[in-house]
Amino acid sequence: MQESTMSTRAQMPVSGGASEPLPRPESQRRFSEEAVRELEEIASHYPERRAAMLPALWIAQREYGGFLPPAALMEVAERLGRPYAEVEAVASFYTMYNFRPRGRHHLEVCTCLTCSVVGAFEVVHKLEELLGVEAGQTTPDGEFTLSEVECLDWCGAGTVIQVGDRYYGNVTPENVERIVEELRQSDDFTPARLADSIVKLHLPGGRRIDMKARTEAPAAASVDQRRSFQPPATESAPPSQ
Repeated sequence: MQESTMSTRAQMPVSGGASEPLPRPESQRRFSEEAVRELEEIASHYPERRAAMLPALWIAQREYGGFLPPAALMEVAERLGRPYAEVEAVASFYTMYNFRPRGRHHLEVCTCLTCSVVGAFEVVHKLEELLGVEAGQTTPDGEFTLSEVECLDWCGAGTVIQVGDRYYGNVTPENVERIVEELRQSDDFTPARLADSIVKLHLPGGRRIDMKARTEAPAAASVDQRRSFQPPATESAPPSQ
């Protein structure tokens, strides 16, 4: 079973093109001066530059407009002194890196066991109907990308949808249309907002991570965030972390 999965994965396109190996892209060097300084500061924390690859990919995704075309991977490879194939392999392993342009709002629907039991796939089907696309696709107007994702760690409020740094709990086929309409009318752009926060935690002089606060402070922030964006159908307490 594992061999079959790996074989299928190896044939999957990683940049939205054909399954054949992509030609080696030319370097475009689109990182801003600020982005270069940010990357160098992060890399200075590690004995080897390759250890900064994940934050480097976050920076590249931000600098290239929310996704990672081959040129972005090449720039990361050059700046870290690693082979292009290695950077591509690392980036394609993680679902948070985008290889196609994402919509202004990225709807990530949890379809793991708990959410699926309470109707996650019905929510996905309703969203496909409302948006006119299937899961994994982006609407022609560039407004929405719809994805099925793994557990979002709010199992007591399934079905859960994440949009950038917003959590929507207790979502049903009946109330999901209101969420879509609220997002249509908003001015926010929410494909990868959390990425910048993750990168900046590495920087000297920024937030220092206290292990005790790490278990307490985020929970308090999550309460405000998740209640604020709760669909009107039901109220449910967010998880303690």
